[in-house]
Amino acid sequence: MKIQLEQLNYTIGDLRENSQKIISAIEQGKSKQVDLVVFSELALCGYIPHDMLEQKDFIDMVYEQIDIIASHCHEIAIILGSPWINDSEKGKKLFNAALFISDGQVQKVFKKTLLPTYDIFDDYRYFEPNTEFNLLEYKGEKIAVTICEDLWDKQEASYQFAKETLYSISPLQELSKHKPDYVINIAGSPFSYNQEDLRKQVLIQNAKQYNLPIIYVNQIGANTELIYDGGSRVINQDGEIVNQLSHFNEDSKVIDTEEIDSLPVIESKPVEKIEMIHNALVLGIRDFYHKMGFKTAIMGLSGGIDSALTAALVAEAIGGENTYGILMPSKYSSDHSIKDAVQLAKNLGMHYETISIQQSFESINTSMSEYFAGKEEDVTEENIQARLRGVILMAASNKDGHILVNTSNKSETAVGYTTLYGDMNGGFSVLGDVYKTDVFALSRFINRNRDIIPENSITKPPSAELRLGQKDEDSLPPYEILDGILFSYIEKKLSVTEIINAGYAAETVRFVVNLVNRNEHKRFQAPPILRVSSKAFGFGRRMPLIAKYLIK
Repeated sequence: MKIQLEQLNYTIGDLRENSQKIISAIEQGKSKQVDLVVFSELALCGYIPHDMLEQKDFIDMVYEQIDIIASHCHEIAIILGSPWINDSEKGKKLFNAALFISDGQVQKVFKKTLLPTYDIFDDYRYFEPNTEFNLLEYKGEKIAVTICEDLWDKQEASYQFAKETLYSISPLQELSKHKPDYVINIAGSPFSYNQEDLRKQVLIQNAKQYNLPIIYVNQIGANTELIYDGGSRVINQDGEIVNQLSHFNEDSKVIDTEEIDSLPVIESKPVEKIEMIHNALVLGIRDFYHKMGFKTAIMGLSGGIDSALTAALVAEAIGGENTYGILMPSKYSSDHSIKDAVQLAKNLGMHYETISIQQSFESINTSMSEYFAGKEEDVTEENIQARLRGVILMAASNKDGHILVNTSNKSETAVGYTTLYGDMNGGFSVLGDVYKTDVFALSRFINRNRDIIPENSITKPPSAELRLGQKDEDSLPPYEILDGILFSYIEKKLSVTEIINAGYAAETVRFVVNLVNRNEHKRFQAPPILRVSSKAFGFGRRMPLIAKYLIK
């Protein structure tokens, strides 16, 4: 049987556009005389529409589009990811389903069994789990149809205080009792820089354990925080990759199931972590602007590495001509920082303006002189400067319709080295899931062919330049140490004792961990962050806003 794998970029809630993409792929399949076209998980509505799934009119529109799509399914069949109403008197209202459509109508519905509720997933909030295990019989072949997590019942524990066997049932184990010829898995598997290895491991493990080929179809594209990288593929029964679709791009391939066992094994070259993060961020930025209907971006340019890297990524995603920067020097800004910011803007072909905050800063200090009388200068004066810059950027955003981009990195966000209503402003955060050490590595990657980010922005000691001679390391440990502790605590979920035992100074570990715990209130008010790690700040890391969890 000839099967067409469709790896497409869907927009959440845009049912007509998603439907047109699906229909176009079906028509292409007809021209290629394929038997079956396979789309990804919740392809019709986009993954995942969250509480839109609780709106009856939304589900009604989903069903309208299913009927339209089905009208194109003559002399060809499809497997389509979509919500499906649960007609039982008990349970959740919907199933996360894979619809088998042929001869102009839905012939069979396969439902997702394993509904993840960890990290960014919350499937059980909306969907009822499947309890029936049947095969799809089509064109003389028996197919085990599964949906994403259904193959992830066993996986390597992502942190120490976790189990490898996450569920009490294995869908593929149940389906294998019916002797399928192969497995089709439709997925909505988001990107993180270690996800590709995890996916390979899970697919290979299942293929080997059940001695079954696996046809895996994922989606690409970004929906706010979540970025999908594709990587759809075919695995033979020995756990070898024999067909591979691209990453970070829409793609389509046709395979013949009779040839899976005879196809040559693909030796996929490993992609470096930094290159994957770069590709994911560019896709995330591009889709944020395209899907939201925004045209232009604006950000502050300080001459530092964070704003420089953000500007470079935004310019690559939507074009330098659509990227705007404002230099906002004060008396603490160094000449080389201003020169570096100007050089960056010229290198990127972006628009830039210079608006000094010094006069405004002095005016506020004068206005507050009575209130501040007898009080020493402290972080308050630093925060006033950051907030003045935020006001200027928001004014420019309002006046010209640019969307403000936040430039803070994950290291700063983790320890609260950011200012509410100042440098935390923005419609979304590009680097909020990128540690400072990776900011340096990404900047080097951006400069791999020519100098785009000025060398001085990369090599000079990081500084917010909010007071004379200020350097980040006056307040924080060196970033190599800070990021090691943060990664251990946030991604690996290690305890303070375990981090200390790994070789970090006890006093430094306690200091850093307490900073993370104390600054949840800031992160609660931060803009959405493009997720590139296995544990990003945002709805994938749910911590109480009011809590006493300090380490002594």
